[in-house]
Amino acid sequence: MKAYFQMMAGYNGWANAWLYAAAAKLPEEAYRRDVGLFFGSIHRTLNHLVLTDQIWLGRVDGQGETPGPLDRVPYELHRDLVEARLAADDRLVTFIASVPEDGFSAGYSYRNLSGALFTQPLEHILAHLLNHQAHHRGQAHSGLSIVGAEPPSLDMVGYHRGVPGPDRGAMLSAARASRS
Repeated sequence: MKAYFQMMAGYNGWANAWLYAAAAKLPEEAYRRDVGLFFGSIHRTLNHLVLTDQIWLGRVDGQGETPGPLDRVPYELHRDLVEARLAADDRLVTFIASVPEDGFSAGYSYRNLSGALFTQPLEHILAHLLNHQAHHRGQAHSGLSIVGAEPPSLDMVGYHRGVPGPDRGAMLSAARASRS
């Protein structure tokens, strides 16, 4: 179980890096335009992904706040969004590495944004977090096509074949230069 979630977290970070790097190349108008995604724009959709990761990670690792509501845009500047994305991806990898092999069936109790109490096995929470990422990442990926950009290949087979992801330092530099 642990090896599976480590692989999925690695892929998740790799795919996010490709998607956020592609979004960084967009003209500002295209990046922020409402193109009919669930959260409207590519910018708002990418913010939702970071926000929900922060919420779920906080529920399992006890770190940080539970920022809500789910359509909030905590990172108006693209560079801040990229930094938060990379930090959330690192946090997920670090958290999964810290879980003992038999810890994925352990129940985690948390309150949702409405205050209702739930207890679920960690494996279910992580499966949800990763599936949610793929769902909205797919929407943002489609958004790139809608605005006329070439979306990157996010096929997991590329990750498994060792296709390198974008250089994280270069991503931050590009984000800082393009949208201050």
